Amino acid sequence: MEAARVPRRRYGGKSADERRAERRTALVAAALEIWQESGWAAVTMRGVCARASLTDRYFYESFADRDALLAALWDQMRDETLDMLLAAIAPHAHDDPLVQLRAALFVVVHHIGDEPQRAQIIFGDHAGSAVLEQRRRETIQMAVDLLIGLARPHLRPDADETGLRVSVLLGIGGFVETVLAWRSGLVEVDADALVEHLAAVGAALAPRFLVG
Repeated sequence: MEAARVPRRRYGGKSADERRAERRTALVAAALEIWQESGWAAVTMRGVCARASLTDRYFYESFADRDALLAALWDQMRDETLDMLLAAIAPHAHDDPLVQLRAALFVVVHHIGDEPQRAQIIFGDHAGSAVLEQRRRETIQMAVDLLIGLARPHLRPDADETGLRVSVLLGIGGFVETVLAWRSGLVEVDADALVEHLAAVGAALAPRFLVG
């Protein structure tokens, strides 16, 4: 006869899994605050636990180490950014890809201008962190695949696929560097003007690959 299962106890009306999820959310939120204030290198296990008012034991309940926490936070910010991009592009699903590109540029540039502290998670300096550098490379490739996928229905029959990937990769890398220069004051324009400049670069490259 199968032994009867003992129901898990609930505290304050919440199950153990719910409390664990809440603690994980608190740790990620604390890490985000510290990263925004002082950069990724300032995100330490003890600092995050102190900010979240949790003990070390609860940190290791959710994350193997600091790198796992940094990766989780990066993934959250990346997914939110991609969701924002897709939401901006969605109303233009049947438009020219350059219209879609402008919509994507508009929402990202204004996001960086309006919320620079949050934007630094994705667009900041990650030198010295192997896990963040790897995440950065992977995210750039995801963005390349996204843009190529959007452009594919509009490609010329003789479009050079390798040339297209190289051009998109150069465009995204150049975009990131331009944004960093803009944030540091080396490019002195407002967000709308920056969008126009960036969209013009895309328009200049388009005839080589897109149907007229």
